Amino acid sequence: MANFAKNEKCPTSADLLAFQLGDLEVECGAEIREHLVGCEFCSAELAFYSRYPMDLEEEVTEPDTIPAPLLELAEALLHQNSLPGSFDKLVNGLKSR
Repeated sequence: MANFAKNEKCPTSADLLAFQLGDLEVECGAEIREHLVGCEFCSAELAFYSRYPMDLEEEVTEPDTIPAPLLELAEALLHQNSLPGSFDKLVNGLKSR
């Protein structure tokens, strides 16, 4: 699971979305199909696009500003979860339920 990330050989997210929508040339689609055989990350990204369809023509808008208290809470949670052993604490907490 440590290598579950995009790398330089992966198609862009825009290309994966176009592939999912059927908006690619046959040759490019074949290359992506071949890539998906060995890349769990891109396969998962494609599954996401299948489950949550997107439109390439959709207007992109700027996200609203996160309220300061919510931003502080998110940063604290991210910091807490980045501490050593935090994954083990999470798993043990789920097991005890």
